[in-house]
Amino acid sequence: MKTINGGVTAPKGFKASGVHCGIRKNKSKTDLALILAECDCSAAAVYTTNRVKAAPVYITQQNLKNGMARAIIANSGNANACAPNGEENAARMCRAVAEHTGISAGDVIVNSTGVIGQPLPIENIESAVPELVKELSATGGGSAAKAIMTTDTMEKEIAVSFELGGVEVKIGAIAKGSGMIHPNMATMLSFVTTDCAISPEMLQTALSRSAKATYNRISVDGDTSTNDMNAVLASGLAGNKRIAFENEDFAAFQTALDFVNLHLAKLIAKDGEGATHLIQCTVTGAADTDSAEKLSMSVISSSLTKAAMFGADANWGRVLCAMGYSGVEFDPEKVDVSFESDIGSVMVCRDGRGLPFDEEKAKEILLRKEITILCDMKTGSASANAYGCDLTYDYVKINGDYRT
Repeated sequence: MKTINGGVTAPKGFKASGVHCGIRKNKSKTDLALILAECDCSAAAVYTTNRVKAAPVYITQQNLKNGMARAIIANSGNANACAPNGEENAARMCRAVAEHTGISAGDVIVNSTGVIGQPLPIENIESAVPELVKELSATGGGSAAKAIMTTDTMEKEIAVSFELGGVEVKIGAIAKGSGMIHPNMATMLSFVTTDCAISPEMLQTALSRSAKATYNRISVDGDTSTNDMNAVLASGLAGNKRIAFENEDFAAFQTALDFVNLHLAKLIAKDGEGATHLIQCTVTGAADTDSAEKLSMSVISSSLTKAAMFGADANWGRVLCAMGYSGVEFDPEKVDVSFESDIGSVMVCRDGRGLPFDEEKAKEILLRKEITILCDMKTGSASANAYGCDLTYDYVKINGDYRT
């Protein structure tokens, strides 16, 4: 498997675009994206588990009942959640795509991201769809990635190629996410394309497993959004033998999909609102994988731990405390804790007790952009990683005036 250029337009059969339609006041920022396949695609998606779901989530769930789709349209600047005429406006977005591309409105995945509770200026979107379709390009993945950004500070995209039975297969993806990030699903939008020939059922299986191991292991601020969605379209144009059950080809596809989604998940955590550090918590020696996941997520979600990492404070007690309220049974007197970065590591706790350590060395380690918190439970052989960021003054500033 190798990383390639192109994002969502790297796989065969896809074009994408992004334009400014007027939802966002800044005309230099695009706010409407489209991904279009040249043929019918197997399709799958996973969604927010928030009881309050945005209107586009419901429309997409309805459209994907048959496991097929051909397009994805998404806007930024307005979430179309808890908004007047929400579902009708989401359906109108689908109909606008259908009108100007000739596909069925029921073959459109739709989503929105931005401020909750505001009326969606649907006329702006409908007026911009002709230009959006005109701008579709086999090199337009980056334009689509920019158009779905809200408080993101960077575009998030990736593409990979790998072989299935001697045939080159590609997966491409874009994502957005910076705030309101917490499973399940972790708050984000992620749109994936592939030219792999795979049934809708197996595509859904692969996506559900992948989301659990990637997007559901990140946290920025503990808030799960109303709009979360990870959707994938598979054109089948690579020409591989169609994957219809779990076999070696399915395993290879799963590995590639996991790589793509994990890359984007880490970018989302790294780009957390106001963040200055990407933090990874690696739990080893746990009784089972579920316990390792819960322990690592508890640490990465702890506001006190996140604040300590912002201050380069090796306050390991906050790490042990976060594991203690995770709901996992473990022996605190067996736990070792270390902090690590690219310049070294320092053990700060052994067998649940503090160790004398060099505070200056620890501070140097924690001042690096990427930090790992290592927790050895010394109970079993299971392990898991979770990803997050520090909690900074800027996070409060960004969200204090986000709407106004």
